[in-house]
Amino acid sequence: MSEAFINSIFLAMSGGFQDAYTYFTRDKVFSNAQTGNVVLMSQHFMMGEWKDGMKYLLPLLAFAFGVLAAERIQAQFRFARRLHWRQGILLLEIAILLIVGFLPQTLNMTATILVSFSCAMQVQAFRKVDGYSYASTMCIGNLRSGTASLSMYFRERRPEFLKQALYYFGIILFFALGAGAGGNLSVRYGVHVIWVSGGLLMVSVLLMFLEKLRAWNR
Repeated sequence: MSEAFINSIFLAMSGGFQDAYTYFTRDKVFSNAQTGNVVLMSQHFMMGEWKDGMKYLLPLLAFAFGVLAAERIQAQFRFARRLHWRQGILLLEIAILLIVGFLPQTLNMTATILVSFSCAMQVQAFRKVDGYSYASTMCIGNLRSGTASLSMYFRERRPEFLKQALYYFGIILFFALGAGAGGNLSVRYGVHVIWVSGGLLMVSVLLMFLEKLRAWNR
């Protein structure tokens, strides 16, 4: 289930939601589009605006630590029986987002750091959809892979390449839907709407629990 397309839909929507949330409610800083953060950070640093540059550097570092944390969790709990390590990461991410929703805008930097950390754990833990490598919290790699697969389909007319391309473009579509919802809800209702993203992740957790229950009943 962790690689199923239905699961990836909720992960991608949550990823898009989180990026829009931090941008529109937390001082226009991206939580997972770290390329944008690097561009803005470099601009401010080269203009001598060190304080403004730091608000992009710290989420970037938090993202790196999130990848490290997810890798360590996988190594420590990959053979756990009661709770799959990917489910554990999602539950930790949901807990982090719950905390973020209570943080006032005077703590925007802390909120963005926490969201970047949780996004990184998600993208590290969920890296395949139906066997194809993808990213659930960003688009550029999916766009490249989807377009390359479509090109191979036009060249070789093999259905598996078309299927692969549709998976990638589908993930991008649901990421965009999550981002659109996140942006609109953030502007209208403020910092608490990050809990919607946590709700999307909880659906993913439940899908994996249902798969385990079906396996036990066989």
